[in-house]
Amino acid sequence: MRLLSALLCSLILAHAASAKDKLDFTPLQGVAFAQAPEAGLGVCFGEDAVDTISCAQTRCMDESGLGPEDCVVDLWCFPHRWVADIAMLHQEGIHWHGFVCDAMDRPELEALVATKCDSERLIECSIVQMWDDDGNEIALEE
Repeated sequence: MRLLSALLCSLILAHAASAKDKLDFTPLQGVAFAQAPEAGLGVCFGEDAVDTISCAQTRCMDESGLGPEDCVVDLWCFPHRWVADIAMLHQEGIHWHGFVCDAMDRPELEALVATKCDSERLIECSIVQMWDDDGNEIALEE
């Protein structure tokens, strides 16, 4: 009886492993943002947090000419779903990028951005880049 149980368990495990290899799906991805305020921004999408964060920081350094101490990682969002990069300008003249991720669709993303931009201290606040849940950049209407 034990031999039969062991054999049955082995068959079930082998079938499960075989079925797993045949699954056709796209792995979930995250998004990482790194920025050097007033100087540069890096954005990368990927499955692995460490690699994706490193990519975003490297892109920030490439764009800004600054080092890792200046290109600070702002966000790792997993899974990313719909994502927005928001240009924000404070009434005192300081500007930076804010980010929203994990929205289920474009209307939800735009509502989240509107909430983030609802501040008396901001004189400008708008989406400058947007990505869908597959990581494709979405063209913004002028």
